[in-house]
Order: sequence, then C-alpha cells, then structure tokens
Amino acid sequence: MGTGAAMTLRVVADKDTGVAVVTLDRPERLNAIDLETAAELAAVWSALRRDDSVRAVVLTGAGGRAFCTGIDRGVDVPQPTSPYMADDPLLTVGPKSNDLWKPVVCAVNGMACGGAFYLLGESEFVVADSTATFFDPHTTYGMVSAYESVLMAQRMPYGEAARMALMGTAERISARRAYEVGLVSEVTAPGEALAAATRCAAVIAGCPTEAVQGTVRALWAAKEAARTAGYAQAPHLIALGNLPGERQAELFGERSREHRLR
Repeated sequence: MGTGAAMTLRVVADKDTGVAVVTLDRPERLNAIDLETAAELAAVWSALRRDDSVRAVVLTGAGGRAFCTGIDRGVDVPQPTSPYMADDPLLTVGPKSNDLWKPVVCAVNGMACGGAFYLLGESEFVVADSTATFFDPHTTYGMVSAYESVLMAQRMPYGEAARMALMGTAERISARRAYEVGLVSEVTAPGEALAAATRCAAVIAGCPTEAVQGTVRALWAAKEAARTAGYAQAPHLIALGNLPGERQAELFGERSREHRLR
C-alpha cells in the first residue's frame, strides 16, 4: 500500500472485497502505542484516504492478549513548559482525526484500555470476542481520564462511562456487559471477532461509496459538537489533575493485579 508502516502495523487490503485490515502489531507490548506506532497510524489513515480500492477498514490487534493498551508507558513524551500547549500523541491516531471518512470497524480480543479508546471512539462500531475486556486505568495511576472519558461518554450511558473511568484498574467490563451497554455491537466466540468484523466491513464496502461516506459524516456530525466541547476542557483538566510523572510511575509499580470482572 505504500504506507511505510512495516514496523508496528500490518496493513492487508483485499481488492476484491474493498476491505483493508489494519493490525496493531506489537503483541509483546500488548499492542501499546509508542511514538512510532502513533506516526504510522496517522500515515495509514492518510494513505487509505487516497486508496479508492479500499472502501471499508477493520482495525484489530495482534497476539490475542490485547487489542490495545493505550500509550506505551516506556515512551517519553517531551512536553512544553506551558500547560496551554500540552502534547498528546494519541490525539492523531484515530481515523476521524486524520480526515478518513471511510467506515472503520474495530475487532477486539483481549484487553482494550486507556488510550485504546481513542481508536474505539473514532470507529463506527465494535465487534468483540468473548475474551475482550475494557477498562480505564487513569485514576488508579493519578491521571485524569479526559479525552478517553469524552469519547466513552458518547458510546455508553453516562453512569457506565463514569463507573469505568472512576473505578480505574479495580474493575473490567466484560464483552457481554459491553454489549449490554452499547459499547460493543456483537460478541463472538473466542478468536472470531476479526472474521465477524471483516464480514460486516465487506457488506458495507459493497454499498455505493458516496452514500456510505456521507452516512459516516452524518453519524459523526451528530456527536461532533459535544466531543469538541469536551476536548476543549481536556488539556486544562489534565494539567490541573495529573500527578507528577514520578508519582504516576510509583503508583503504576504498586498496582494490584486483582480486579473484578463485570
């Protein structure tokens, strides 16, 4: 495809069906996103905008243990001294943030947490296998869940989004519960989410392109104003509420491995 994303992403396009499968390929890091992967994601979405043979996209994660666990905690993200100019490398990893209006379906197996919600929140819908779990670790580590909470509040009832964000690592939402509250549109047998998502994408890719992309724009427009307003608050809330990085690291090191699955 000419995206240059050979290191941490795999992109396989089926010219017959019009579906491209984009795979986060860092299973040894639970598909966490480092700066290279963030740049590659942006490059892939940009390339897909210009590839007329691709009419729908499936996004998934390699390895079985996780779809994505957000930002790689080993990554150093240099910040300007001003809280008005905080840099968040995940703000540009999603398809909508890169002006891609072709439909994106996420296929989730294993863990999806934290910064994974940037990707889930900018997809059209989510298919998960029964092993999938969803949680937001921010508060446990002394961090404000800002952008993630805005996106999940548009995907789930307020009480469910609030509970997930506030309970941190103490709870995980099962695939079944995620389906019940609307975060997930279909639950499959273990290992079957990718196939199910690809079937859906192939159906969508078979419809007239202009109608599909116009529908995606209309759906996004229905919630874009609220998302923009929420995002405008996020940098200041993060600057005010996040603990210093050293203390975050301490809390991460002290984290409990125990959690409740609901």
